[in-house]
Amino acid sequence: MNSSSSEEEVLARAADLVRAFGSHDREAYFAFFDPAATFVFPTGPFLGSRSAYEQEWDGWESSGWRVLSCTSTECRADEIAEDAVVYTHRVRTRTADAEGEHELDERETIVFRRGRDGAWTAVHEHLSTTPEGA
Repeated sequence: MNSSSSEEEVLARAADLVRAFGSHDREAYFAFFDPAATFVFPTGPFLGSRSAYEQEWDGWESSGWRVLSCTSTECRADEIAEDAVVYTHRVRTRTADAEGEHELDERETIVFRRGRDGAWTAVHEHLSTTPEGA
């Protein structure tokens, strides 16, 4: 497969991941991630597996947290190896919790790896706040 098609496939896969997250579809969202995926968020500890993130998510939900919407802009996918693509984008997320609604403006990097079955799976996610003026 050439670089262009890999990048296009990851852009489509990432759009599906963002849609699942934005509709608070927990099952569909976590299905995009490899069980050994790692996660780095602006708050909280390093999460060394999908199950660790799922536990974190469960804790957020138990306190009333919910994703209301999510939009992705400034998307790009860059092949860094034959079966690895780095996806970066700006993400705006609306959430709700016991204190009300919140809007987040963040930048995110997701590393995708193509499996033996040809499917692209997320193996690492890093989220950071967008600096003012960016």
